[in-house]
Amino acid sequence: MLICPRRACFVFALALALAILASCTQKETPQQLQRQTAQATAAAKSDAKAIAQGLREGWSRDRPLDLNTATKDDLVSLPGVSDTDADRVIAGRPYSDPRELVTRRIMSKAEYDKIADRLTAR
Repeated sequence: MLICPRRACFVFALALALAILASCTQKETPQQLQRQTAQATAAAKSDAKAIAQGLREGWSRDRPLDLNTATKDDLVSLPGVSDTDADRVIAGRPYSDPRELVTRRIMSKAEYDKIADRLTAR
């Protein structure tokens, strides 16, 4: 018995449509939904942190950071400045000139050179 090519295409298309429909109607378990929600939330949180960091960096590029009033978070947002570095800067206040970071040995000259154009001391 020969099968008509049109009929074969129709049967194939029907089988494909049924397979797609069956895969779309599978219900997810509550655990799967919870896992997917947690993953989406983690991704959104990570994206929000990256955006906030970018805003902080952009903001600090537009205006110099005052060493005498900057918060720890402000200082850490500078390139190459760690939490420990920020703590040392804060402990060394007040400053009359940003170069005091080097003369007081709070930062190395190389570290200071990376951020010198972003600092002021009022």
